[in-house]
Amino acid sequence: MPKGRVEAFSDGVIAIIITIMVLELKVPHGATLEALAPLWPVFLSYVLSFAYIGIYWNNHHHMLHSVKHVTGPVLWSNLHLVFWLSLTPFTTGWMGENHFAPTPVAVYGLGLLMNAIAYAILVRALIGAHGSDSAFARRIGSDLKGYASLTLNIAAIGVSFVNAWVSLAIFFAVACMWFIPDRRFEH
Repeated sequence: MPKGRVEAFSDGVIAIIITIMVLELKVPHGATLEALAPLWPVFLSYVLSFAYIGIYWNNHHHMLHSVKHVTGPVLWSNLHLVFWLSLTPFTTGWMGENHFAPTPVAVYGLGLLMNAIAYAILVRALIGAHGSDSAFARRIGSDLKGYASLTLNIAAIGVSFVNAWVSLAIFFAVACMWFIPDRRFEH
């Protein structure tokens, strides 16, 4: 099956996710810079989530350009990924509206973890579709960065109940790891 429909569907869902997130930024009722101050947690949450969604979109795009076709399991794995990504506006909003309280930060981290797991499942489905000895599988290699991300997200969830700011720093560090598109698919 051609991969174009998967790319188009995913691009559309990701565009909607970003639109929903930005609509959560409410316009303040004052005309001064001080009126913006109460919005900083919501804005900071938005910026972090926008970066994550952008990273997923970018790496998803590069990854799908490196495969030849998709199969039924790939379609379901991709749908699984966009399901978890689609929950990002909710967890983002809850975390920002509650000024980075421990439970919303932990739930946000759980969402990031599920995004990462779903992406890993999609990668495995693509390897299954192309074979473990394919050029795609060789590009994936040991996926050390993927496993490091999963581990850091799990740690950040636990840390959120001790210090939510440390969790946010971990989430930021994971985003920085992936900010540059996955070089395995650049060529």
